[in-house]
Amino acid sequence: MSVSTCGSSATELRRGTLGAAMIIFFVISAASPLSVLAGGFPIGIMMGNGAGMPALLIATLFVLLCFAAGYTTMARHVTHAGGFYAFISRGLGGLSGGAAGVLAMVAYNVLQAGMYGLFGAVLSGNLEATLGIQVPWWSCSAVALGLIAFLGYRNIDLSARLLSVVVIAEYVVVLLLDVVIIGHGGAHGIEFSAFTPSHITQGNPSIGLLFCFAAFIGFEATTLYGEEAKNPKRTIPLATYASVLLIGGFYTLSVWAMVIGAGSDEIVPRLQAMEDPTTFLYALSDQYVGSGLTDLIRLLFVTSLFAGLLAFHNAAARYFFAIGRDGLLPLKLGNTHTKHQSPHVGSGLQSLIAASLLAVFAVAGADPVLQVFSWFSNLATLCLILLMAMTSLAVIGYFKANPQLVTSKLQCFVLPAFSCVALLGIWLMALLHFDVLTGASKDLSIILCSIIPAAAFIGVLLAARLRIRAPLRFHSLGHHVA
Repeated sequence: MSVSTCGSSATELRRGTLGAAMIIFFVISAASPLSVLAGGFPIGIMMGNGAGMPALLIATLFVLLCFAAGYTTMARHVTHAGGFYAFISRGLGGLSGGAAGVLAMVAYNVLQAGMYGLFGAVLSGNLEATLGIQVPWWSCSAVALGLIAFLGYRNIDLSARLLSVVVIAEYVVVLLLDVVIIGHGGAHGIEFSAFTPSHITQGNPSIGLLFCFAAFIGFEATTLYGEEAKNPKRTIPLATYASVLLIGGFYTLSVWAMVIGAGSDEIVPRLQAMEDPTTFLYALSDQYVGSGLTDLIRLLFVTSLFAGLLAFHNAAARYFFAIGRDGLLPLKLGNTHTKHQSPHVGSGLQSLIAASLLAVFAVAGADPVLQVFSWFSNLATLCLILLMAMTSLAVIGYFKANPQLVTSKLQCFVLPAFSCVALLGIWLMALLHFDVLTGASKDLSIILCSIIPAAAFIGVLLAARLRIRAPLRFHSLGHHVA
């Protein structure tokens, strides 16, 4: 399929724009490392296996590296803005690809809406704490939504430059705190008890493991930028491995520093005694460095969330674009802006969906963190873990159908099979503990989880309709080339 035009629109993204470094910035921004460390891991430590969390991060990193082995090997042969949708279409067929496409759209759109809730709450709280200004959370979210919509409409260079500054600042500040805590010796000296069996298995390690996997969500988005990458066959694998290792190493070091900063035996009681455990990182900063660094972390927490919002917006827009271009959704979604070469129609639709969801929850008086963010982010995590398991299976299917492309049975078959089984196990665990993760009731948890099979079913119906109406398009799903 070649470049096509429709009036003043084209169907090509801006090619040769992104190097490996810029894609890494997008992916790390989507993972929102500072917001995960400040907001996610303290709760994960408290509800999970306490001081043993760093060991679970290493286990998570191992599974994701196994996934990345097959993912990046297939990425050398499949360059498509549809990410999981394209891989699953090529490896498991069009019907599975349709299911994956709708699941991915649901995942990134609800995750985006959930992060708007968290962003609004954090910015609103910081304005009150620092300036004494009281504003509703949804007004902060609305301002961010407008800025994100503008940046998503423009060319991707602008987004990449903004994210690079934010990500570097996040890493520098948190690593500074890590170095000071470790250099000080923590509460009781440098200790490695976090990696001993007694700490790894204490409490509820299954819940801790789920928090670890949720923390990595976003790294898989490297392939979404394949069509815009410089030398994608090299850039995408490099960006994927670098992102997983950077995120995993950063999380493991920082959580270990948090453990020794509070003390391995004291960290859980200390978190339980706090009115708001998400302020734990601020408390460590005050204790070991001072209020100046704490104020900077507060500011970067907000910018980290904004960077994550921008990265997920770009991912959602590209899914709309890729699936629209392939004909599963209206072809207009597959148009790009004539000047910016951005997926501007998909970007606008994503902003409209986020605005609608936020309006509903704002009118309902919902809690932006305990309901909007918690419900939506965990639902998105469920969708994305399932998509990763399906993608691992798709890698095996793709190389079985194309044996001439197999260069390593380990990368093409063995590691994808292991990651598929491991990810399905994690997914089932998350499904069983969904009410614990979200704080929702059993009945509401069932309703939220039922969105997943409903989305997959709609995707299959869309693909089946395309197979009847346009069989050539159906058999070309995930095959777009310039």
